[in-house]
Amino acid sequence: MRTRGRVGLRELFLQWQETSILVVAVLLVAYFESANTDFLLTSASLQNLTQYIAPAAIIACGEIMLMIMGEIDLSAGMVFAMAPFVMHFAAEAGAPAPLAMLLGVAAGAAVGLMNGMITVVLFVPSFVTTLGTLFLINGLTLTISAGTPASPPDDGMFAQLMGAWGYSEILWALVIVAVLHVVLRHMRWGLHTTAAGANPTGAAEAGIAVNRLKIGNFIITGALAGLTGILEAFRISSIDPQAGGNQMMFLAVAAGVIGGTSLAGGSGTIIGGLIGASVLGVLSDGLTLIGVNAFTFNIILGAAILLAMVFNIHIVRLARSGKAE
Repeated sequence: MRTRGRVGLRELFLQWQETSILVVAVLLVAYFESANTDFLLTSASLQNLTQYIAPAAIIACGEIMLMIMGEIDLSAGMVFAMAPFVMHFAAEAGAPAPLAMLLGVAAGAAVGLMNGMITVVLFVPSFVTTLGTLFLINGLTLTISAGTPASPPDDGMFAQLMGAWGYSEILWALVIVAVLHVVLRHMRWGLHTTAAGANPTGAAEAGIAVNRLKIGNFIITGALAGLTGILEAFRISSIDPQAGGNQMMFLAVAAGVIGGTSLAGGSGTIIGGLIGASVLGVLSDGLTLIGVNAFTFNIILGAAILLAMVFNIHIVRLARSGKAE
């Protein structure tokens, strides 16, 4: 009976890779709620938490699609900062706010296309490619903005939809997570992405367009990074050329890895990325509310991320060993 119970638990973790990190998230919420009853019970605290989770979760969706294929986009944080300025200048030129927003997202997608083409056509590792575009896009953003903040288009209802309303960002995140979860688990694009990440040579021999998938997932990541920057610009009613940056990108990558996506490629989960972003949000908000010193905040946060990752990897290994049996 005990052996059967252990096997059943392993099968559960294998079928639902998000289970282990979900347990961590629940335990963290329980701890911080007991330490400070204002953690989730007030509207302001809950809204603040969702606004921390949403940006990392949205960009993580794209990064996860890339990491499953063994690639990564280091420039996503800089695209996050650039896209709102493209929107701002398009609006100043007379474009309606929705069209200006779409142009900003398209600019992010164009950066993703450039990253994908350089990586695939010129055989440059994505780490090197996107490290270069990271500095290029950052310099471009500072140049076109002259290093000064700007304002998003002043369009009441549209602004509310795009982030000015407190919960609009998390709603965008949930919709994007739901769509890409279906794509990854149930549609040809996602199934081929996983197959190509697990065995690129075998996938190519089976007729899967591996290079097209890589370029497409770079475009998705760039577009999502641009959209996230625009959502944040509307939320805070300002466009900052120094916003996002490497911290935003690393939070998104960390959310994906914590949620069960392998950096070696071949496996990953969009829902896990959302839960991973939630863990990061809970840690950040919870540590702040209980009065952790700002100098030690990153130490505790980094240690917690490492523990969550080790726990998740250990559980997945147990699940895989159970499947092998």
